[in-house]
Amino acid sequence: MTFQLVSTPIKPDRSFDTSRMAQGEPGLPVRFRWGKRDLEVAEVIEQGKDYGDCSHGSGERYVRRHVYRVRTTDGMIARIYFQRTFGRGRPGARWWLHSIEA
Repeated sequence: MTFQLVSTPIKPDRSFDTSRMAQGEPGLPVRFRWGKRDLEVAEVIEQGKDYGDCSHGSGERYVRRHVYRVRTTDGMIARIYFQRTFGRGRPGARWWLHSIEA
């Protein structure tokens, strides 16, 4: 199995898994666009969170990313994540395709 780092923003479709939103997580997109490809999530294989320390010295830790390893309907395994913060108010994409496995 090969691993390819992609690290590019993706555009989610307007349909989301709302059951995750009820748990305080972002709604995982059911479909998303990567470049010119439309991909549909068939299965969530793994999920997790990346944490970071408070930047103001309070000692608290915050969720920075919600990470998902998913299988698409065409069989591709992708690692996508939701970026909760941008740092210093920078606007930008929230959903990213981190990598794919082939």
